[in-house]
Amino acid sequence: MAGIYIHIPFCKQACHYCDFHFSTTLKRKPELIKALCKELVLKKDNLDEEIETVYFGGGTPSLLTEEELGEIFLTLYDHYKISPAAEITLEANPDDLSKEKIALLSETKINRLSIGIQSFFEDDLRWMNRSHDADQALNAVVEAKKYFENISIDLIYGVPGMTDKKWEENLHQTLALKIPHISSYALTVESGTALAKMIALNKKKAVDEEVAKKQYEVLVETMTGAGYINYEFSNFGLEGYFSKNNTAYWMGKSYLGIGPSAHGFDGKNRYWNVGHNILYIKSLQEGKIPQQTEILKTSDRYNEYIMTRLRTMWGVSLKEIEKRFGVEFLAYFSKEAKPLFDKGLLVKNQDNIHISKKAKFLGDGISAELFYV
Repeated sequence: MAGIYIHIPFCKQACHYCDFHFSTTLKRKPELIKALCKELVLKKDNLDEEIETVYFGGGTPSLLTEEELGEIFLTLYDHYKISPAAEITLEANPDDLSKEKIALLSETKINRLSIGIQSFFEDDLRWMNRSHDADQALNAVVEAKKYFENISIDLIYGVPGMTDKKWEENLHQTLALKIPHISSYALTVESGTALAKMIALNKKKAVDEEVAKKQYEVLVETMTGAGYINYEFSNFGLEGYFSKNNTAYWMGKSYLGIGPSAHGFDGKNRYWNVGHNILYIKSLQEGKIPQQTEILKTSDRYNEYIMTRLRTMWGVSLKEIEKRFGVEFLAYFSKEAKPLFDKGLLVKNQDNIHISKKAKFLGDGISAELFYV
């Protein structure tokens, strides 16, 4: 199983918390689409596997026109073996999802929408500087359900000013809409973002980790109580609606990264493209792929395995550690894991190791304790 990630680096406006690569100037969009297609052609021999997932991320992929999507799909299907059952996801902002736009998207190869709701409350959306309003958030989901069965939404918790009651109402609205998948993330303050600068200048309140932790616990209790499976720390799906794209990433599958700033992985090495639209376009016009490659050591791949798999319901497999990394790493893991078991932070279920329910919010720190250094 392999996948293709396509980064669309354009947005109407900048969300205060976002540190992804994007531009609010759309004038180079036609040139960039041609460059994306050129990169797809140049990398066609990099994956000799059937493609099971295609993911349009960003940025805001819903800014693409029907013609631009058609150009990308024509290139994909001309040069890659795309599975007839491939999951093809488009990230979308609610303000782009008019009735006409949704109908047009449903006529393309896209069969899954990931809608960036973040909150159903107007004051939260303004605080985050989102480009849509609360009415558009609700209407986008209602309209999308008329055309798409496989829909996911994003929600953010831990937002200053978002009370526990409002957070609960966000979740109840999600359940009322019968959305089959939800990705929900704690608000994080990334250096260099507008949010980080405003907090430093006391123009916005800082994030309270205790509030975020409590709201995460409410998230897990509410969603699992409604029959959703918490198959990864931040992801909840009904049976049959897990994200194939995300699951492949957590399972260490190969994927191509296409577009400026996009990352890829071939099973042993990681690479990433230049995060600059003009340089990206210029390089592809010259027939060059503007990427850097990191050759991963066994310890790097082990650490990534620990980090990603402990976030999932499948956990870390002792047999898999030995098979993929050798007895030295199995012995190391067992030694480092013992004090975490003693503290009740890790639990074992047959061959698999999981983070305990009480320690889920500490997952990143627990993974770091197990890293090979």
